[in-house]
Amino acid sequence: MHRLDPGELVDLETELLAPGPAHLRTVMVSSVDGAATLDGRVGALTGPADQRLLHAARCVSDVVLVGAGTIRAEGYGPLLAAPEESARRVARGQTPHPGLAIVTSSGDLDLTHPLFTEARTRPVVLVPRSCPRLAALAEVAEVLTAGEDVLDLVEAVGRLRASGRGRIGCEGGARLNETLLAADLVDELVLTTSPRLVGGDAPRIVQGPGLRPPRPARLLQALTEDGYLFTRWSLR
Repeated sequence: MHRLDPGELVDLETELLAPGPAHLRTVMVSSVDGAATLDGRVGALTGPADQRLLHAARCVSDVVLVGAGTIRAEGYGPLLAAPEESARRVARGQTPHPGLAIVTSSGDLDLTHPLFTEARTRPVVLVPRSCPRLAALAEVAEVLTAGEDVLDLVEAVGRLRASGRGRIGCEGGARLNETLLAADLVDELVLTTSPRLVGGDAPRIVQGPGLRPPRPARLLQALTEDGYLFTRWSLR
């Protein structure tokens, strides 16, 4: 990728390394007119450059946080790093492959999916303590409970950090993003603006009752490739 000015190439993994051991970054893509999905999926909004950025963000994260609805809609599989990426992760004190933490209140997940059966790093499932599937989930995943009837994300993120997984990358969906933002848990947003116009009533990258007052954001970096605009925003 190139900087907008003066235009030199950058190393994504170096650029995306978190500044400290406790850092939560949200990584999202939207169209020029603000749509976060096309027909319910990221689909045609993404491209090779955006996928490279997403992969780099995963490779520097201890764990990737994703809502169960997004897992199902986007067809997630096990998260894998290439051998040279795994070596750099191990040198930083991380597991060879990034972990996956799935946010769900019901525990309604297909436990025979390759996401569980073929994962190199055992997935984490974040559920409230009243979830009726705790025993079944524990057979294929590490289960972290937080909150009684509704998942308490503040407690859940705290438990991830207490277990040594402090560098967290979140990939949505939009409602999970709003809940994290409302709880003031997000340190940074990495936003890809896709060179497309979608129209209609597609959701935005943050969806819910609204953030009041609006959260301020400070631009840290802007990159471009193949017509895509990649921006990093500090929320601190």
